[in-house]
Amino acid sequence: MSRIRKIAPKILLSLPVPIVILVLWSQGVKYGWTLPFDIRLSRVPAPSAVLRRIADLTVGGYLNDPYSGTLWKHTYASVVRVFSGFGLAAITGIPLGVLMGRSKIASELLEPTINLIRPIPVTAWVPLALIMIGIGDRSTIFLVFLAALFPIILNTVTAVEQVPERLLEASAMLGTSRAKALWKVVFPAALPGIIGGLRIAVGLAWALLVVGEMTGITVGLGAMITEAKEVSKTDLIVAGMFIIGILGFLSDRLIIWIVRLIAGRRPILAGSK
Repeated sequence: MSRIRKIAPKILLSLPVPIVILVLWSQGVKYGWTLPFDIRLSRVPAPSAVLRRIADLTVGGYLNDPYSGTLWKHTYASVVRVFSGFGLAAITGIPLGVLMGRSKIASELLEPTINLIRPIPVTAWVPLALIMIGIGDRSTIFLVFLAALFPIILNTVTAVEQVPERLLEASAMLGTSRAKALWKVVFPAALPGIIGGLRIAVGLAWALLVVGEMTGITVGLGAMITEAKEVSKTDLIVAGMFIIGILGFLSDRLIIWIVRLIAGRRPILAGSK
């Protein structure tokens, strides 16, 4: 009950903005509002149509078209691709960021190359990925990996560089070796910044998923949205966008929960919400 009392005010405080957006969206569709950039809401499906589509995707029986009841199939395929690419990026990026943050030689060796590759849009890698890897899961996972890698590296490097030297000096006085200090001192002190990089990366992973699943894949939320565009099912497009948003939000919460589980009651996570 104490946990419910703690989170209830946060939930109530988060409701007004979505409610206002839904009301404005519904009214805009009903009366055909035109927004800046010539956004014509008369061409957008109403919230009720999107809700009906989501229900049909989930359990079927409402619209009875080829997409009825297929949500779990598409969601599973997309979740596997996102977390495969994101997991590879985390396994690669965190150790690399710690090394660059603590070693001047490693930083000078790797930083120019990373900053050369980092500005290249992931979408520019799509044709090359299709040629090198081919159509399928592996090319999508590769693109998600690229999208997630650089935020993890940069945030980790910055967080490690900001660890106070006096902490390392104190650990050395207590007999902690430099290798152990990386795990026992540097990593815990840098963890809030690393978590920030992971949260940015998982959001980018979901954002780039749609691009990766536009490369001839037939199963996945991005593939579903692409097919919906070709057959002009705008309710299916918006439903897919909404589901990706929910999954991205849950992924963000999952990262925080896992790190809190590992770290226990350490104060290093006090700023994560």
